[in-house]
Amino acid sequence: MIALEILSTTATGLGAGLALIIAIGAQNAFVLRQGLRGEHVLLVVLVCMLSDIVLIAAGIVGIGEVVRAVPAVVVVIRLAGAAFLLAYGALAAKRAFRPGALNASAQQGSLSRRAVMVTVLTLTWLNPHVYLDTVLLLGTLANQHGDLRWWFGVGAALGSVIWFSALGFGAKLLRPIFAKPGAWRVLDAMIAAVMVFLGVKMALGA
Repeated sequence: MIALEILSTTATGLGAGLALIIAIGAQNAFVLRQGLRGEHVLLVVLVCMLSDIVLIAAGIVGIGEVVRAVPAVVVVIRLAGAAFLLAYGALAAKRAFRPGALNASAQQGSLSRRAVMVTVLTLTWLNPHVYLDTVLLLGTLANQHGDLRWWFGVGAALGSVIWFSALGFGAKLLRPIFAKPGAWRVLDAMIAAVMVFLGVKMALGA
């Protein structure tokens, strides 16, 4: 009976975790792009997974209540995140529309490991929705399960592991499509649109 309750709670956490992270967003767009390029994919995936695990655990132990009690923290994170998203969107737009974007060698310029690390950490930790969704929402849902709350957390964390692994390493299946430099222009244009949209929305507090 206990085993069934644990399994059910873990499955519920898995479903909740996947529901929150499977969406077009700045973090997912970056993971997809790195996966397609085959650059520092393991690093990006690990940072995203470990960040989610830390945030989920923080929500379960009650850090979410601190965020709820001090809304100014979320405001600061929101404005900083909006500025970064707009800047990243501008860079993506530049890649999409610059004259040399159709040149394969120009498109293949690599980001350093440090640049990738800074970018993925910023996209993850300066996103206020991370704190509202992962910390507050998942933390609240987990604590509704009482003594089994950590099993809910395990399920939610497993959702992050599955999703980011599939997105980062599974992107290679799309590489034949992106063998043409023009496809990269389309992808960067889409990323720019997503980043700018999210940045503006975030700045307005929507």
